[in-house]
Amino acid sequence: MSDLETPLLRSRVERWRMAARLVRDLVRVHPKPFVIAVSGAAVFAMCTVASSVVLRWVIDHVIGPRFSDGHVATSSVLIGLGLVVGIGCIRAVGVVIRRTFAGVAHWRIAETLSADVIARLVAQPVAWHQRRPSGELAARAGVDVDASVDVLSPLPYASSTVLLIVVSAGWMLFIDVPLGLFAVCVFPVLIGINLSYQHRVDRHFTAAQDHLGRLSAAVHESFEGVQVVKAFGAERRETERLAIIASQLRDERTAAVLLRGSFDSVLDAVPALANIGLIVLGALRIRSGNLTIGELASMIYMFTLLVFPLRLIGYALSALPHSLAGWARVREVLDEPVMDDPADRVGVAPDGIGVSFRGVAYCFEQDRPVLDDIALDVPIGRTVALVGATGAGKTTMLRLAAGLVGAASGSVATVAGQRAIVLQEAFLLGDTLRENIAFGRTYTDDQIWAALTTAEGREFVAELPNGLDTTVGERGVSLSGGQRQRVALARALVREPALLLLDDTTSALDPSTEARVVANLRVALRDATVLMVASRPSTIALADHVVFLDAGTIAATGTHAALLATNPLYRSLMEAFEVDRGAMAPGADARDVAGDAGSGA
Repeated sequence: MSDLETPLLRSRVERWRMAARLVRDLVRVHPKPFVIAVSGAAVFAMCTVASSVVLRWVIDHVIGPRFSDGHVATSSVLIGLGLVVGIGCIRAVGVVIRRTFAGVAHWRIAETLSADVIARLVAQPVAWHQRRPSGELAARAGVDVDASVDVLSPLPYASSTVLLIVVSAGWMLFIDVPLGLFAVCVFPVLIGINLSYQHRVDRHFTAAQDHLGRLSAAVHESFEGVQVVKAFGAERRETERLAIIASQLRDERTAAVLLRGSFDSVLDAVPALANIGLIVLGALRIRSGNLTIGELASMIYMFTLLVFPLRLIGYALSALPHSLAGWARVREVLDEPVMDDPADRVGVAPDGIGVSFRGVAYCFEQDRPVLDDIALDVPIGRTVALVGATGAGKTTMLRLAAGLVGAASGSVATVAGQRAIVLQEAFLLGDTLRENIAFGRTYTDDQIWAALTTAEGREFVAELPNGLDTTVGERGVSLSGGQRQRVALARALVREPALLLLDDTTSALDPSTEARVVANLRVALRDATVLMVASRPSTIALADHVVFLDAGTIAATGTHAALLATNPLYRSLMEAFEVDRGAMAPGADARDVAGDAGSGA
């Protein structure tokens, strides 16, 4: 064997091992319906051989005598009729069992796999998700799972075909050895054609599955950023980008279809030629007295019945590369170790402290530190504002306190009890306001309305035609930015958190509404700790204490008034905030007021 053939052989052996592991792993998920489906297929296979045996008997004992001497015993007719009907009924029952339970196994396994993939994805921390395209991950739980189980539908029938080949081969050899050997020799040819097809089509299905994942991620990304695409007139660029990936997917799938068409033609031609050979050789055997007409008819009938099961093996083999490609992508998720949850590293703060940072440092992967040696204790019941320029580390401190990311060094501790974070970009589900606020938990309407009142959202929700039962659309698209922020704030408040983390949560509100929200929070959360990122001086002034961050370190602390008086850098930042607000306020406030004035449209 040459040096080139050895790696190729090993590759093929490994491929079959992977296929065996694929089937084993899938069947283990729900073995009972799959075993029943295979049992039904086995009944069908045995009845198929039995029908060939009965055909031989009917021709030799009923049809033959009728043509030779014109007389047929009534008992022979009744026996033949009973056998044909009985075997046909049992064969039909086998078909029903196989198809029903193969479908049950297929969809149950697909459902369980999807649930397992989603559970594993949800279990991974935020940092893990940030390194992977969300569209690609969505494909793992959808199209990749579907691809993985594609091989299951034809598998019970294909597995019973092995039994059918063995028993039918034995039957044909029993009838006539020379003719049986001729028929049996065709089986390896058909199987070899199927294996050759599977080997050739493998790379096309693997490439197609990769392109499908890329296309899913690209479409998801394009739709998520549709406003940016529209704003910059990039529709043509996005269309061309998606068209390139779609054309690559089309090319691979087209190549697979063309290859299948070629092999199907060969699979049709070989049995037809073999049947011609059987008829010619069988006629010679009948002429020599070594074979009866019934035996030849039985063999030809048996061989004809084997054509479709043998082609079904081809269908199973054609689905195998597709399933292996999907399964490999699914296993990448299921086999990925669950990263340590940063929330588990958040300790319990000492008595009287709402949140504590002790020598905390944090940096993004292969980047400079975002935070360095942060030391801060916030007493329970205090409202503290984190202030600083863009990139100072304000949001990162909130994410550390929420347990969304873990510190590179140092420790973070919070007060025992519920903690809640409200991000600047308010995320809402395409569901009702009630479900968005409850978010998987059960609260009374009074509790939800109370949270909306504190968030200054009661009035606009009450004006909506369906109130709390209003569907807000995907990501809350039917609401204005300020309305979405208030709903997100109500979602946090209804949980009555001991620690509330606000990431510039009121940035889309006008100053007077923002002031009312902060005042409401002081009353509603008098015993809770509030740590908020703020950029509006009027809002910062409402905080009990201000922590001024500069380049990832705490540059100064104190009240807003004291820092204005004593810290030139802080004062310059506040002046810059005022200038930015003055430039942005007219347009921004107008849009939000317009959104609030309507019914959220």
